[in-house]
Amino acid sequence: MADLKYLELLSKDYPNIRAAAAEYINLQAILALPKGTEYFLSDLHGEHEAFIHMIKSASGTIKSKIDEHYGGILSEEDRDDLAALIYNPEAEIKRRKKSEADFDKWCVNVIYRLVTICKSVSTKYTRSKVRRRLPRYLDYAMDELLHADDEENRAHYYSEIINTIVYNGMAETFICEMAEATSRLAVDQLHIIGDIFDRGAHPDSIMDYLMDFHDVDFQWGNHDIVWMGAAAGNLACIANIVRMNISYNNFDMLEVGYGVNLRRLATFAANTYADDPCTKFAPHILDKNKFDPVDESLAAKMHKAIAVCQFKAEGQIILAHPEYHLDNRLLLDKINFEDKTIVIDGVKYDLMDTNLPTVDPENPYEFTADELEVMNSLQASILNSEKLQKHIKFLFSHGALYTKVNGNLLYHGCIPMDENGEFIEVEINGGKFKGKELMDHLDAQVRRSYFSPEEVLRYGRSGDIMWYLWLAKDSPLFGKEKMTTFERLFIADKAAHKEPVRPYYKLIKERGPCEKILREFGLDPNRGKILNGHVPVKIKDGESPIKGGGLLYVIDGGISKAYQKQTGIAGYTFIFNSRFMALAAHKPYKPLKPDGTQEFSSPVVTTVETLPERLLIIDTDKGAELTEQAERVKELVDAYRKGKIKEKERE
Repeated sequence: MADLKYLELLSKDYPNIRAAAAEYINLQAILALPKGTEYFLSDLHGEHEAFIHMIKSASGTIKSKIDEHYGGILSEEDRDDLAALIYNPEAEIKRRKKSEADFDKWCVNVIYRLVTICKSVSTKYTRSKVRRRLPRYLDYAMDELLHADDEENRAHYYSEIINTIVYNGMAETFICEMAEATSRLAVDQLHIIGDIFDRGAHPDSIMDYLMDFHDVDFQWGNHDIVWMGAAAGNLACIANIVRMNISYNNFDMLEVGYGVNLRRLATFAANTYADDPCTKFAPHILDKNKFDPVDESLAAKMHKAIAVCQFKAEGQIILAHPEYHLDNRLLLDKINFEDKTIVIDGVKYDLMDTNLPTVDPENPYEFTADELEVMNSLQASILNSEKLQKHIKFLFSHGALYTKVNGNLLYHGCIPMDENGEFIEVEINGGKFKGKELMDHLDAQVRRSYFSPEEVLRYGRSGDIMWYLWLAKDSPLFGKEKMTTFERLFIADKAAHKEPVRPYYKLIKERGPCEKILREFGLDPNRGKILNGHVPVKIKDGESPIKGGGLLYVIDGGISKAYQKQTGIAGYTFIFNSRFMALAAHKPYKPLKPDGTQEFSSPVVTTVETLPERLLIIDTDKGAELTEQAERVKELVDAYRKGKIKEKERE
C-alpha cells in the first residue's frame, strides 16, 4: 500500500506510460555516461584570487584541453592567450580592445575557439545537463553552437550565429559567459575540505563565488567553525575572528565585506594604549586595504585590545566547562606582574609585555565595563550582518564535519586516536563518544547550537561547542596539544610557541591506521581514500602529501601566502575523474600586470592512481540514487500497464 501511495505521487510527474518510459530511458542513459570530475581543495584561507583562478583553470585541465586541440594549430603564445581569456575574460577583452586592429574579427575567432574547448569539457554530460549550466538567455545560442555538426548546411548556420552575436554588440557578454561555462563544465563536483576563513583578505568573496557554484560541499575546518561560533554570538569566537583578521590587516573584509563595526574597539584601544606602541602586535600585511585602510599603529593597539578580550572570554568558557580539560590554557592568572614572568606547564618564561591595564590580578577573566561594551558592539554587528549570516547558513546547508562521497572519506583535521592507534573516547555534551560516533555527535551539537541554542543551554552558551572544536586537543578539527596564541604574542622564547600535534599525524604515515579509519566509517580500504587538510605539507623539506601507503592525502599545500615559505608551493588540488586520481601542485598566483597581461604557471599534475576500468555514473553515489529512481519509474510503468494506476494526460 505504501509503495502504491508513492507511485501515485510519482504519477503527478509522469502521468502516463509514455512519460514514465521516457524518464526510465533517460535515467538508464545517464547511468552509462562517464563519471564527472571531482575537485578537492582545502585551506583556502581567504585567498580569493588564487582560489577562483584554480577553479576557472580547472587546476590546469583547461590548458591541457587547449593544447590537445590547438597544439599543432596555434602558437604557444596564442594558446596561452586563449587560456587567459577563459581564466579572466573581462581583463583579456579589455586588453584586446586596445591592441586589436579589428576587434570584431578577434571576437569571431575566439568564439570559435571557445566553442571547441567548451565542447571538449562537456562530453561527459547529457545535452540537457549542459544546457542547465549555460547562462540564461544565451543558453539557446550556446547549445546550438556546442551541438552543431560539420555538414555544409549546418556550418553556415553555425557561422551565422557567431556573426550575429558579434554584429549585434553581444560579443563581449557572450565571450565572458562562454568562458565561465567552460570552467564550470570542467568541474563537475567541488569539495572544500575546510578553512575558507582567516589570514587571506577575502573569504567573503570566496563564499560569494561558491554560493553561485553548481555543486559544492564543505567539510568544516577549525577556522570555519570559529566563524560559525561567532555567527551564533559566542564572545570567545567573536574575539578570535576579529583578532586574527586585524592581525592580518583584513579591515576591508571585516568592515566593508561583512559590515562589522570596529569603531568602538578602535576608540577603546586608542584610549587604553595611548602611550603604548604595541610593537609586538603590528599586523602582518599580506594584502592592502582598498576601502578601509587603518593606520598600522592603531591596528596594533586594536590587536592588543581584542587579544586581551579574547583571553578573558576564553577563560570564562574554560572555568564554566571543566569537562573541556583546558585548565592549562588559563594564563592571565599565571602572570607575575612584578617580575614580568609567567609559568606555563611548569616552565618559567620572561614576558615581553605586561602593560595590561584592563587585567585585574584578583579577577583576571572579568571584562571591564568598556571591554564589555566593545564585545557587545561586535556581537551586535555580527548577529545582524545579513551577508555573514547568509554565508554561515550556506556552510551549514552544504557542509558537515565529514563527508563520504564515491567511496572516499573527507574531513579537515583528524580522527582522535591514542599512541596505540585506538580511537579516543571523548566526553562532551552529555555523553562519551569515539570514532564515527564522535563525529556524528559533534556535527549534531554544532547544528543545534546555531539553530536551536535553547536545546543545548544545559551544556553552555550558544557557540561554546564551536569554540571547543576550534582549539581543544581532542577536537577532530584541531589535533594539536594546545593553541599557543598567548605565547606567540607575549613570549619571545620560540620554544613556548610550539604546538605539538596529536598521535594521529604520526599514525597516518602507516597504512594500518588509515585502513582502520576507513572501516570505522563503513568504507572499503581497497577502494577508498582519505582526503585531509589542516597541516601544511612542507614539500621543500621533503615531506609528501601522500600518507598511509597511498590511502590518505593531506592536500594543504599552502594556498595561503602566509604558508608558502614553509611549503614551497601554493596549494594542492586532488582530482578524481573517470580514469584516474591525481594531485596538482600549484605555483604562487600572480595578479594582472599593469599592461593587462597575466603570467600563469601550470600546476605540476601527478597521477597517483590509474583506475582499472573507466568509472561510469552507475558506479558513483549519484548513480546509486539514479538507479533507485529508475527502478521506481519502472515500477510506475508496470503499475500503469496492470491498471493499478490510471493514466492521464498532462493538463
